[in-house]
Amino acid sequence: MTLLERVLQRGPRRKSSPEDSRMTVIEHLEALRRALIVMIVAWTIATVGSFFVAGRVIDLLLERGGVKHAIFLKPAGGFFVDLNVALYLGFVIAAPVIIQQAWWFVSPGLHTHERRLILPLILATLIFFAIGIAAALYALPLYLKVLNSFAPSGVVYLPDIGEYVSFVLGMIIGFGLVFELPVVLWTLGMLRIISSRWLYRNRAYWWLALGVAAQFLTPGGDPFTPLIMAVPLVVFFEGTALLLKLSGR
Repeated sequence: MTLLERVLQRGPRRKSSPEDSRMTVIEHLEALRRALIVMIVAWTIATVGSFFVAGRVIDLLLERGGVKHAIFLKPAGGFFVDLNVALYLGFVIAAPVIIQQAWWFVSPGLHTHERRLILPLILATLIFFAIGIAAALYALPLYLKVLNSFAPSGVVYLPDIGEYVSFVLGMIIGFGLVFELPVVLWTLGMLRIISSRWLYRNRAYWWLALGVAAQFLTPGGDPFTPLIMAVPLVVFFEGTALLLKLSGR
């Protein structure tokens, strides 16, 4: 039985008759509504607080990318750049609450021994997301250097601050999400949706898919820049498959 089927069939904590052992559609939607409200409120509060430090974050991104001068072409351009940064930063800050609420929503569909994994999985999700952000910031100068190398000779790169910030933040969030690979594989393995045997049997396809993903997220004419993402992903894949095998999954 898949996790989705378990969630849809999850039952209340109290003892009840077999006919009442499952949540009704209304109760299920009410639980979803509550989780979404908590997520949105947490994100909103974090975004408001982040707005006041958005300028410093922009300076950090410009410095890390080696950009000395940037422009904006609209009167309200500076405000919307700060707002964009605040939204992204607010999401990162509110991530613990968002992840906790997501696991709270699906937890009634899990068995007792599976619920014990929720806290470690929340911590692992945050840790790997942070590793992804760090990897993105580390790769940013190389990433921009490679992309700018495709410009015709005599053309000078003068970035629009809004496009630059959106590009960098999208890259950072993308790295953070992709680096959740071991958490996803481990969770699916613990739920017996996949197995270590299946992962090993399809290892070649996984390696190929991870390499293609790294190439798209870190494009360049050289063969070294994509390795910044590809090598950690392959290590994550192999490590997770090994842990699943050792745990009998």
